[in-house]
Amino acid sequence: MNQRYRKTVIAGNWKMNKTPAEARALIEELKASVSRVKWCEIVLCVPFVDIPAALKATKGFRASIGAQNMHYEKSGAYTGEISAQMLAELGVKYVIIGHSERRQYFAETDVTVNKKIHAALDAGLRPIVCVGESLQQREQGVTLEFIRQQVKIALGGVEPSAVKRIIIAYEPIWAIGTGKTATADQAEEVCGWIRDCIRELYGARIARAVTIQYGGSMNAGNAAELLSKLDVDGGLIGGASLKAPDFAAIINAANQ
Repeated sequence: MNQRYRKTVIAGNWKMNKTPAEARALIEELKASVSRVKWCEIVLCVPFVDIPAALKATKGFRASIGAQNMHYEKSGAYTGEISAQMLAELGVKYVIIGHSERRQYFAETDVTVNKKIHAALDAGLRPIVCVGESLQQREQGVTLEFIRQQVKIALGGVEPSAVKRIIIAYEPIWAIGTGKTATADQAEEVCGWIRDCIRELYGARIARAVTIQYGGSMNAGNAAELLSKLDVDGGLIGGASLKAPDFAAIINAANQ
């Protein structure tokens, strides 16, 4: 982390877990488990149906609520979809865009990711944009090229003044839900590549200000080591965010 230039963000991605009642209970447990919030922003990205309950439960607690997806159109015949404006009016502050599970199961592409980023920014939301390689791509030695392409297409047409509102989450696909984790050095290397790519596009000053998270099985046991790296500015946490003690341990590690 480099707290001089950018905010550390610890975001929980609950995926398709927790009813509204369970969401309230988890947040109350988390509030009791977090010792202090000094250096980092806490974000809880919850299922759509949990958003009202989560917003109510986090009153008086320094945590923002995020969504896990959105559509790039403002309205229209898109049954089952949610627009950025709908989320913003509820009080949502963040939205995950381009998670590998959305790409794998729901045909998300780099092009639709870019459209969603523009729609989110226009609505005043902060996008958490996911990029990452498969195990095959890593073994073939094309990680850098693949992620540079994802980043460049994702940021296409984004004005320099808006880039600092975007968070990039590096989530190696081979480390999501597998229990495998990139080493701290591997995470730092790729997060550094991402910052270099942003520097090429927007210059050093903006690149220094962009928060880049690591999102591949960060947990209570490895968070401190991962977060000790200069270019790892937080985490996008999956399974560990569903357990208040584990998520609190990650937050507390970020606050050191």
